[in-house]
Amino acid sequence: MSSLHALTIERPDHAAAPDRASHLDQVPQVADRLTQHFATTAALRDAEGGCPKAQRDELRASGLLALSIPVELGGLGGSWRDVLDVVRQFARVDSSIAHLYAFHHLMLATVTLYGQPEQWRPWLAHTARHDWFWGNALNPRDQRARCSPASGGWLLSGPKSFCSGALDSEMLVVSGECEGQLMVAAVPTSRSGIHIRQDWDNMGQRQTDSGSVQFDRLRIEDGEVLREPGPLSTPRSCLRSLVSQLILVNIYVGIAQGAFEAARRYTREEARPWPGAGVERMADDPYVLAHFGDFHVGLDGAVLLADRAGMGLVAALERGEALTSEERGQLAIHIATAKVAAARSGLDLCNRLFEVTGARSTHAALGLDRYWRNLRTHTLHDPIDHKTRELGLWALQGRLPEPGFYA
Repeated sequence: MSSLHALTIERPDHAAAPDRASHLDQVPQVADRLTQHFATTAALRDAEGGCPKAQRDELRASGLLALSIPVELGGLGGSWRDVLDVVRQFARVDSSIAHLYAFHHLMLATVTLYGQPEQWRPWLAHTARHDWFWGNALNPRDQRARCSPASGGWLLSGPKSFCSGALDSEMLVVSGECEGQLMVAAVPTSRSGIHIRQDWDNMGQRQTDSGSVQFDRLRIEDGEVLREPGPLSTPRSCLRSLVSQLILVNIYVGIAQGAFEAARRYTREEARPWPGAGVERMADDPYVLAHFGDFHVGLDGAVLLADRAGMGLVAALERGEALTSEERGQLAIHIATAKVAAARSGLDLCNRLFEVTGARSTHAALGLDRYWRNLRTHTLHDPIDHKTRELGLWALQGRLPEPGFYA
């Protein structure tokens, strides 16, 4: 049976809509407009939590959900460097939206890296045509969802946690334990047997819809299973985990850049100098200047490392099946280095920004605390300590990281 048999979702054709990217060179302008609009409500929405339905629909109408889809399938034909640039830009003002947008493209990468062209080409074409949003219910660490054979397919039952973007999606990448093996599949979110729980209420990333999904005898057709090649079978398919890690890097960098700009603006325009500083402006306080110097060094280093890793990812994807394990391992080192640098410098900046903005900047309506809350929440995705251990093994012993879902 065709893997498209249940794909009944139809959306208006937005090809002629104003302010929609229909070509790659229009992406910066459309991304700028969305970023400015998201910024106006970001602090309030962060406090409220819940699903950013209006913003998700703006992304649908913008054409940017097709950024990573090849032109021949109706997409914009952008590289992963183009995608990550937009992710980082969104994260400066709204890291939840950046997260949802990035994970949408991660799911598209998942089906292309784990699946076969006859599977993913129709899915990507439908995504570009109908502005489908893809959600995530893969989470390999949560092994409670189990599948069993059924005639011509499988049945999946059990819970799955940390399902970012599952709510209000058209397609869902799911996983379950099947006869001792991890099975990954792509299914329509509207299919019977998928129950999305709106139970995400964490201190950060509050609009990522990262709650849980309950599967109740979800039918998965054989043609929907992404098993050739398997998730960790070739250097090329192993790039999926590195795409995921580099997404985190760029969200971290974007959050830190947003925090830096917010602190800079407030310090220059609102903050009052301490009486003992002997200056008329907070921006002339030597201690404040030293803090901003530290911020600049840490942030600039993280940006450069993230950009190096981004260029490496594009090159690795272009290598395709010719990619070697050594080349894949070197890229993993670059991404891990960028991730550690972005996490450490970003958390330091988001914490210390209050030392340059002063007591009045803690007013709840400003929402400056959201930068730290969002980054602290996101940097717990997988332990930074394990990344530094991997880097230590490389630096001291010359051992490249073993491929896995987080490395």
